[in-house]
Amino acid sequence: MNGFEEENLDEIFSKVLRAGRRTYFFDVRETKASDFYLTITESKKFTNDDGSFYFKKHKIYLYKEDFDSFRNLLDETISFIFKERGEEVISEKHQKDYSPETLTSESFENN
Repeated sequence: MNGFEEENLDEIFSKVLRAGRRTYFFDVRETKASDFYLTITESKKFTNDDGSFYFKKHKIYLYKEDFDSFRNLLDETISFIFKERGEEVISEKHQKDYSPETLTSESFENN
């Protein structure tokens, strides 16, 4: 059995979020003790000079005892971002009038 097959034997449930060059995988897996845990994998596609491509992956393992704290900190962090910058995407790629010089906390206080 190769490494890929061994790695995916314990997968119970899976959801995929495609976001441009990035793909996020949310996978429920099973421990040896038959409990469940979550893996969140970010996979990002890169292209070589010759046109071939490869993926870089980063993985987070999240266990049930950390779910509440993780969710609370994630919610708090997302709320902070939306409060400070709003829900609109601010980036060079998404806005023609983007300028990092004009991006300050004070410019968002009236939103």
